[in-house]
Amino acid sequence: MVRADFDRNLKTLQDDLISLGSMVEKAVTKSLIGLKNRDLQLSRQVVEEDDYIDQQRYQLEEQCIDLIATQQPIAIDLRTLMAVLHIATELERMGDYAEGIAKISIMMGDEPPLKPLIDIPRMAEKATTMLQHSLDALVNRDEAAALEVRNADDEVDDLYEQIYRELLTYMIDDPSTIQRATYLLWVAHDLERIADRATNIAERVIFLVTGRLTGVNVSQY
Repeated sequence: MVRADFDRNLKTLQDDLISLGSMVEKAVTKSLIGLKNRDLQLSRQVVEEDDYIDQQRYQLEEQCIDLIATQQPIAIDLRTLMAVLHIATELERMGDYAEGIAKISIMMGDEPPLKPLIDIPRMAEKATTMLQHSLDALVNRDEAAALEVRNADDEVDDLYEQIYRELLTYMIDDPSTIQRATYLLWVAHDLERIADRATNIAERVIFLVTGRLTGVNVSQY
């Protein structure tokens, strides 16, 4: 394979990866809309569409492995392929978290949330913004932008702690709210993990640009 063909394949891989990222972002957004509006049909749609996200991840992996096996890339080319492999996995797991939120919505049925959803949508907005910016950093090979994504994770963690404390107070004051509060805790937990995965993507971008692999978050595995 001549260099021009190899470069085209790398570009196709990156484009497919960005497309997967867009699918995941939409899944997260739809899962929150379904939860907030009690739209069970939309929640079921998110669950069904997760299979397609999984398929796209495996297809990307096969393409990467084929290029590694046939071209034996080195240096920046190998880092690019390794980054695509890892980022595809992170995106697939984000899709799983979106599916998890949708399943929680289905479990809640027609029952309204325990409290108005204010901080949870804020968490979702920040997490999806982190995802967008991490993928932009990948496209632009922008280390500074990737570092900003990593720093933004603290804001999501703070919101999660705030939601956790508030819901715990509900449960202590009125044990009959425990199940409904637990549903929202699960949602907040999934969103916190989505932000962690976006941070991992940013770390992979830093690795791609610099060759340095810094503290990738593995606590969510």
